[in-house]
Amino acid sequence: MPLHYLSDFLRSGVRAMPPRATDETHRAATPLELLFDLVAVIAIAAAAAELHHAVAHAHFFEGISKFVLAFFAIWWAWMNFSWFASAYDNDDVLFRLLTMLVMAGSLTMAAGISPFFRDGQLNLIVIGFVIMRIGMVLFWLRAARHHPELKRTTLTYAAGIFLVQLYWVGLMLQQPMPAFWLLLLFGLGAVLELLVPALAERQGTTPWHRHHMIERYGLLNIIVLGETLLASSMAISHLTAQHTLTFSLLQLPLLAMVVLFCLWWLYFSREEQLQQSTLKMALTWGYGHLLIYAAGAAVGAGIAVNIDSVLGSATISPSAAVAAVTLPISVYLLGLWLVRDQFVFQGAGKYMLPFFAILIPIAGQQGGLWVAAVLLILCVMLRSSHACCSSKSSASSTHTNH
Repeated sequence: MPLHYLSDFLRSGVRAMPPRATDETHRAATPLELLFDLVAVIAIAAAAAELHHAVAHAHFFEGISKFVLAFFAIWWAWMNFSWFASAYDNDDVLFRLLTMLVMAGSLTMAAGISPFFRDGQLNLIVIGFVIMRIGMVLFWLRAARHHPELKRTTLTYAAGIFLVQLYWVGLMLQQPMPAFWLLLLFGLGAVLELLVPALAERQGTTPWHRHHMIERYGLLNIIVLGETLLASSMAISHLTAQHTLTFSLLQLPLLAMVVLFCLWWLYFSREEQLQQSTLKMALTWGYGHLLIYAAGAAVGAGIAVNIDSVLGSATISPSAAVAAVTLPISVYLLGLWLVRDQFVFQGAGKYMLPFFAILIPIAGQQGGLWVAAVLLILCVMLRSSHACCSSKSSASSTHTNH
């Protein structure tokens, strides 16, 4: 009897899944997508926390390499679902259930991050990742059925994702292995994953919605920058626990907020992201955000490292603690240049973010975090001013041509 009710429930709740219109107005993130983001933030927070502890105890190479591995898996699974949902989300029962399967894989992967950092155990991360990716295989097979015009594209996605999962399972079965071979073979697997969309989309472009994807990526960036807010909250909690307040500890919450606001301001500027809908632009923009997201989370971890350094619980030098914040800021700026500024500016302003990306870590080593923060504020001001002047110049040129 319960099976009969389940069957009726599925039949009544399953609808056709045709492609969504690319010019659909008022397209926004759905509550299910926001729930998916909430699951992703758990995994991101776990990876950032482990990076914080590794760097604070001078395990630089091990901590950064494991963070990159874990973060790639989190970001890649989130990104693939987001692009698929932009093209095919019909919000029926089957779509919701498959999305929840992908969420279950994300939670499994998050549970495996700590064992991976502690003793190199990949099992839970790979199992969670494969669950997420098998959910995507089922999504693409369903799209192949309901969108026959893009059958070659959707089946290429399904077959490519499935084959790469066999590679990940094989890698998991070969554990443990030396760190060099793990990094090398993981890098090969990451390249294979990145190739699947590039090959599939050449069979025919999926109908993703430009403004929807801009919103989705912006929302994840806010979530990632939340790691800096968390670090600021940690600093404030330590302030209340200290009997004797020091200026070094007192300045960290304010410093974290200044850095957070600057990074937010630079990302959410007047110039729109993803100005073209070509495959090359979509791949550059979509893949390039890995630098932005990983660096944004690492900034929060770096602030936490500086808290430990002030409290005396870190084993690294003050200059290394400063670099734990300034180097991720540099990567964040380079990521923004890669996905947006190189396409929207001309002349010297085109290279403003790379210039500050080089200057901030150097100045931070000479003058500390506040010098780096002041330069970041200057970067925001100069870039905003240049964007305003470029906008006026463009408008004046358009008016003259008319």
